[in-house]
Amino acid sequence: MNEKIMVAGAGKSGIAAAKLILETGGEVLLYDGNEALSEERLLAEFPEDACITLCLGELDETLLQGVQICVMSPGIDLETPFVKTLTERKIQLWSEIELGFQVAKGRLVAITGTNGKTTTTALTGAIMERAFGNSFTVGNIGLPYTEVALKTTEKSVTVLEASSFQLETIIHFRPHVAAITNITPDHLNRHHSMENYIRIKEDISSNQTADDFIVLNYDDEVLRAFGERKDLKPKVVFFSSTQLLEDGYDLEDGVICRKEKGEKTELIRTDELKLLGRHNFENVMTAIAIAVCMEAPMDAILDAVRKFEAVEHRIEFVAERYGVKYYNDSKGTNPDAAIQAIKAMPGPTLLIGGGYDKGSSYDEWIDAFDGKVRYLVLLGQTRDAISDCAKRHGFTNIMFAEDMQEAVKVCASYANAGDYVLLSPACASWGMFPNYEVRGKVFKECVRAL
Repeated sequence: MNEKIMVAGAGKSGIAAAKLILETGGEVLLYDGNEALSEERLLAEFPEDACITLCLGELDETLLQGVQICVMSPGIDLETPFVKTLTERKIQLWSEIELGFQVAKGRLVAITGTNGKTTTTALTGAIMERAFGNSFTVGNIGLPYTEVALKTTEKSVTVLEASSFQLETIIHFRPHVAAITNITPDHLNRHHSMENYIRIKEDISSNQTADDFIVLNYDDEVLRAFGERKDLKPKVVFFSSTQLLEDGYDLEDGVICRKEKGEKTELIRTDELKLLGRHNFENVMTAIAIAVCMEAPMDAILDAVRKFEAVEHRIEFVAERYGVKYYNDSKGTNPDAAIQAIKAMPGPTLLIGGGYDKGSSYDEWIDAFDGKVRYLVLLGQTRDAISDCAKRHGFTNIMFAEDMQEAVKVCASYANAGDYVLLSPACASWGMFPNYEVRGKVFKECVRAL
């Protein structure tokens, strides 16, 4: 990286990318359109003698002299005038995961999908650590790839969660094993169409070869068709929770099985898992399939799977109060994820939903209530739209709350012993909270303060 590289976005991943460029001998132009950021605080992240130029607010185009690559924050829309300026100057756009890949060593696993990718990534990371010892779990799950790239070795394994925003600007990024958990409508306010969103997700395999693998959800019609394409280079491994397969991984009478030319090997019973719901059984199948492709020993795989608990903010048990159990599914940021959380609840549910409008449709989510949801408590920008949608579907037990504390108190007052209170918003957190993690933590604090 012995050149001048621009980093657009001074958030967590941008700072990590800038540090990596500097550590590999490069020069950094760090740009952020937010002129209110503190120059002093940002520069304090780097050594005093670092070759770094900081530009906040309006871009000074004279600083682009000599820049051929820009590492993009995933939060920057590629249709902004700023990005147009870069492309007109023929500056190549890289995602932070592309930069990490260019520097890192060892084998790479990359996992994407609309839902389930965080749980699958965390579980796969736990398996890799148990099987190989020298592993890193990075990406959209919270730790930037660039932060660990120089710590990797030829023997290490990196497990990366990749979002569609990160996959938009990959160049040579090539995982040995890729996985797509599912594809349902999400982020259409940025990607504009399902066709574009699907293409970006499938691009995770764009540089793979016949020596690589891709794990796909057979129950997802889009991914099944993708896996059957003649021009797809990596070896395809399917999993299914609804159909019995000749080859791949499936769910049969509460047992996860591996199939090879019709021959069945029973691997683990779902009642041995600490995860709730069919969607989590799919996540487990994905992780097992990845681990087998990585040649991890099966005893290590199953040992890690049995010990694995739900990741924070994904159908996470919080507390039980007067016979009512509270679950935090703040990561349910779209209707399909929220549907899976409702299905995972074993009994009558009081549901907290609403948030930032990403252009989603809520009809299927409301249909999934299916007599299980007793009350719907709504907050945030989308509460009116969701309320109107619910009423069209004949669901009228709806209450509004101004904040999370009020929402939790309302649920606590209406819940009966044996009920479940579930935060699964079906919307992003922006507007009320900076991210879904903060939203989930506030929910847990409100529950514990009851």
